[in-house]
Amino acid sequence: MNKETTENWTEQDVIERWQQLCKLPPLVERYVTGKTKCSAENEVAQSIIEIWRDRLMDISWYMRMLNEYLARKANTEDNCKGRFWEGRFKSQALLDDAAVLTCMSYVDLNPIRAAMTDSLETSDFTSIQQRISEWKDASQTDKNKNSGTKLIQTNSKLPLVSLIKSSCDTHIHSLNYLEQDYLELVDWAGRSIIAGKRGYIPEDVPPILVRLGLDAENFVQHMQGKRPHLSITQALGRLEKLRAYANQLGVKFIKGFKQTQVIYQ
Repeated sequence: MNKETTENWTEQDVIERWQQLCKLPPLVERYVTGKTKCSAENEVAQSIIEIWRDRLMDISWYMRMLNEYLARKANTEDNCKGRFWEGRFKSQALLDDAAVLTCMSYVDLNPIRAAMTDSLETSDFTSIQQRISEWKDASQTDKNKNSGTKLIQTNSKLPLVSLIKSSCDTHIHSLNYLEQDYLELVDWAGRSIIAGKRGYIPEDVPPILVRLGLDAENFVQHMQGKRPHLSITQALGRLEKLRAYANQLGVKFIKGFKQTQVIYQ
């Protein structure tokens, strides 16, 4: 959550967002409708709203609410009770574009590694499947309009943007890489981890790997899940990014310095 944006929310903004997750307590309902009886009640209601503000920009609370919703839904569908998740979620800071794309690729290839499917197009519930579908739709529209430039934009997920900047490439969290490059990267990594071709590196390594400074062999091993020690790192990124992150946290050392060097050239 963007802390600066959250801090600029009005009380009403906070209440409306929290109300989508939880039922408002009677005191806050009275505060919203102007029916509180004294200043003490107003102060208590305001303190509750500020607690909600903090929770709405807290990743732990976000995951808690999300996991609870999914667990209840899954248990209802399976007509059962009990623990749903194996354990508490883990958080890892992604400090640069290379780290973000590595994580995106790993998640998008989960169905492939689990042998649930053998193609990205049939990898249900993944962003790569959605990107491929949107790429095909946009390509067809592009052909119909006889346009020479393809710009893939979507409102449902953060975009990868064209290397040719345009007025629509304005999101501060966009990655400055072509959709085509990302599709090629994930397809290449997926073909490299399919049974019978483990460890095989094609001669034509995607240009995006070179631009990001990723080591191809170690990148594939990470996609295969052969580097479990990387899951315990506090952050993933180039060495200079890790040092800057440690300085930002006010510490001399964080887990991840030696481990992440195996991926980055």
